[in-house]
This record gives sequence, C-alpha cells and structure tokens, in this order.
Amino acid sequence: MNWTLEVVIVPVSDIDRAKEFYAERVGFAVDHDTDLGGVGRIVQLTPPGSGCSIVLGRGVVPEMPPGSLKGLQLVVSDLEKARAELVERGVEVGDIQVVGQNPRPVPHPLDNVGFVFFRDPDGNEWSVQQISSRA
Repeated sequence: MNWTLEVVIVPVSDIDRAKEFYAERVGFAVDHDTDLGGVGRIVQLTPPGSGCSIVLGRGVVPEMPPGSLKGLQLVVSDLEKARAELVERGVEVGDIQVVGQNPRPVPHPLDNVGFVFFRDPDGNEWSVQQISSRA
C-alpha cells in the first residue's frame, strides 16, 4: 500500500496576498484558482519538483485560523542556493542554521542538518532543509 500526501491546507486571511507571496516570492506554481460560487475560493500551488501541493483558503478548515500552521518543511539539494533565491525574491528568511549532528558521513556538511526558516504574511511557518541525496 502506497500512501502519498497530496495537499496541505494553509489557512490565510487574504488569498490574493498569500497567492502573490507563494507564487511570486517563493516560486510555487499556481495549479488553479477556483471560485466556489460565492461561498469561497481556493488556490492550489505546488513547489517546484514536489508531489504535494498547498491549498490556500479562508474558512476552509474553521479550526485553523490564519497563521496557525507551523512546521511545514521543504527539502532542497542546495540550501545556500535556495536561501539566496528566497532572499532575491524578497522573502524574509533567516540565516542558515545547523541543527544537530549528521547521523552519518555525507558529502556536504549541511546535509540533513542545515535549515533556514521563513514565514508567510499570516505567520504560517516553513523550514527548508538540505538533503542532497534525496531532493
């Protein structure tokens, strides 16, 4: 049995602002922007190379107020390059942090333990981790 994670709902207060942030600044592809006939709107975006998308919506999950999602994680093969791209696109992203120790010798010192962190305009929190062997 294969189980794949396809979508994560990201609660936001302003869909247009969030769509601009994720598409124009972070670089996610806009899969669709759907008006639900006056009862709402959802926007689905996918990070480059990912099998999982995010869905932006207001009121999509009532128990999740805007900015309440924490711990979303992206994986890249080159953290320094990814951080530089985010900075170039205008994302406020923290410095590279090393978290823990590598569990085994790897070709790059940031593999498995290198992270950067950023937030969307509502405060939803993301981390980006370097894992070059699987990104």
